[in-house]
Amino acid sequence: MARVLVIDDEDVIGAVLRYAFLEQGHETLTADGGRTGIEAARRQHPDVIVLDLMMPEVNGHDVLLALRDDDATEDVPILVLTAVTQARERDLCLAEGADLVMTKPFDPRAVASAVEDMLNLPPVPSFRDAV
Repeated sequence: MARVLVIDDEDVIGAVLRYAFLEQGHETLTADGGRTGIEAARRQHPDVIVLDLMMPEVNGHDVLLALRDDDATEDVPILVLTAVTQARERDLCLAEGADLVMTKPFDPRAVASAVEDMLNLPPVPSFRDAV
């Protein structure tokens, strides 16, 4: 069983993903914003993070950069789940350290399957080592 942290300001997204991850046998933690998401990631030590980009106060890009710049979270796989569909946005997320980018609307089982794949990948070098 893995711990999946969903950082999204829409409660329904967390609820839908919680059910999909439960079917995979994983525990789901949720945070309703960027600031609380960063704190939860540091405190809860998730195995993977699903991150929304468009959130008030602290957006997903800032969360992604903060997580990649923190010793406690720099190596946690991050799947960005966003309504923004432009290729340049996807490329930016990958450059900032996201491991995978998927778009909304989404199939919860596809997201759960992608998370499962991320959990089974061998560890990669630290993001900071790559820049």
